[in-house]
Amino acid sequence: MNKPYLELRTRNSFGDIINLYFQFLKYNFKNFVNLYLKYNAISIIFTLIASYLLVTGFMGLASRDFRFGMSSNIDSNAYLISGVIVLVLMVLITSLINYSFSSAFITEYVENKGEVLSKPVWNKIKKNIGNIILLILIGFVTYLVYLIISIVVSFIPLIGLIVQYGLNFTLTALFGLSFISMFKATNREGAGAAIGEAWDFTLSNFWNVILYGLVIGILNLMITALMSTIPGFIIGIYLFFSIDADIDFATSNFASVIFTISFAMFILSFIFTQALSQISYGILYYNLYEQKHNTYLKGKIEQIGIND
Repeated sequence: MNKPYLELRTRNSFGDIINLYFQFLKYNFKNFVNLYLKYNAISIIFTLIASYLLVTGFMGLASRDFRFGMSSNIDSNAYLISGVIVLVLMVLITSLINYSFSSAFITEYVENKGEVLSKPVWNKIKKNIGNIILLILIGFVTYLVYLIISIVVSFIPLIGLIVQYGLNFTLTALFGLSFISMFKATNREGAGAAIGEAWDFTLSNFWNVILYGLVIGILNLMITALMSTIPGFIIGIYLFFSIDADIDFATSNFASVIFTISFAMFILSFIFTQALSQISYGILYYNLYEQKHNTYLKGKIEQIGIND
């Protein structure tokens, strides 16, 4: 049975946008996940490597038995430091991939009436690679400014906290909308024009954008929590039976495998919801674009006039 195409270029109320997001996931989740796994296969492998290094280093320090060839605390620290470095690099690179992949996915969905294939998505990413790097660099500088402001306002009780969260949601929306604008087929002016359009949408619909980011953030956090129950359940079952068997977790190879896989699954669940968040901003983008330009509505009216 063919999946229904959901028209995203419509003027919707706030609640309808949220509902449209979940309707989109309902009909396109399988295809999205299949392509997501294809584009993130290497990231998953490096997540497992980082998890192994972190778990091995931590358990080496905890047990002091220095297995796996470790002969001193220096070796354990080396595992921990290496794990942190690999994990940080993996998260940064995966964030870049997910922003690009999700943006290409949803723009391809709109431009091809629901048909999203791997090759066109990849072609969009390759076509915009220069703009992606530029946008990431701008985002990095902006984030440094955000950190400085956050440190300054953190000394102000309550108000500082509100300012921090407000800036966080604003920047998340700004760069989420910028990526969608940049991947849209009609964008010929690159990252600068994309940021300009996203800035205009964010300021002109400020409170709706902030509230949307808050609601989607909470809903995606619930999805993350649900996904995290899987590694939590695995660890819980293992600990329950291991305690009865009087197993030393710090010296058990099997425990290392369980903790490594569970920690990797926990990290991957957060990374996946990041991709979902970008999908949600894609849906928001097309709604805001239609509210301002009425492009789709005008096209439908013209089509009716031609048919008459």
